[in-house]
Amino acid sequence: MRGIREMDIDFYWAYAAARAESRGPAWRYNESKHCGVNYNSGLLARIYDLRHQMFRNYEQETRQIVAALGLTPSMTVIDMGCGTGAFAIGAAEHCRTVYAVDVSKAMLNQARRKARTAGRTNVEFRQGGFLTYEHDSEPADAAVSVVALHHLPDFWKAVSLCRLASMLKPGGRLYLFDVVFSFDVAQYESQIPRFVAAMSRRMGPEGQAESETHIRDEYSTCQWIMEGLLQRAGFQIDNVNCTNEFLAGYLCTKTVLSAAVTPSIVAASQRR
Repeated sequence: MRGIREMDIDFYWAYAAARAESRGPAWRYNESKHCGVNYNSGLLARIYDLRHQMFRNYEQETRQIVAALGLTPSMTVIDMGCGTGAFAIGAAEHCRTVYAVDVSKAMLNQARRKARTAGRTNVEFRQGGFLTYEHDSEPADAAVSVVALHHLPDFWKAVSLCRLASMLKPGGRLYLFDVVFSFDVAQYESQIPRFVAAMSRRMGPEGQAESETHIRDEYSTCQWIMEGLLQRAGFQIDNVNCTNEFLAGYLCTKTVLSAAVTPSIVAASQRR
């Protein structure tokens, strides 16, 4: 008869193998680990809206994005990094289906509760991220990502944008809004304190701590890099709106995927 310890070891290795298979190749960036603020936390997911509505107007953001993308009731949209559903739930009123995708189970649970309260039945919640989500439905008409891509280093941003382009119809639209630095990098010692001070004025001490964590531990990038990443992924940049030297929104159209780069990147990222 096998001993308890031997059975425990077998169980551990079976569990580890299953976990490894679900994560995909060992070399792929683990987007499920928290970067900066830990939004895998149920507590932080519940207070996320309270914090972010100190400096964001969800309804206004959604109206502007819906108008920019030209969404109609027949369209489908992927909301990548949907968080608590700020955009997905509002956009569901204007289109056929919203695929709300996030790596955080806690954030998705919060978004589901909000969708039920709002009576939105055309939002499909799916756990996954830029690097792991498999879109098994028809190519979407549009994709949206709001303050999510900065959780990935630049190389993995490139992979993510290529994968996102592959999920869209030819001519599909992308709206990307994130922390993107357009200031002269040589002035970082004066510019970054400005960013931290601005967030502190809006959110108090929590805003200061969160913005400092963002700068130190997360992966915001420069404007010239972001625009290069979008273009190399096969997007034409139709409009750029720099809210200030720290925030930027991009309205893009999917063109022809880069034959030299995109297919191989997409294939490698999807390989199991």
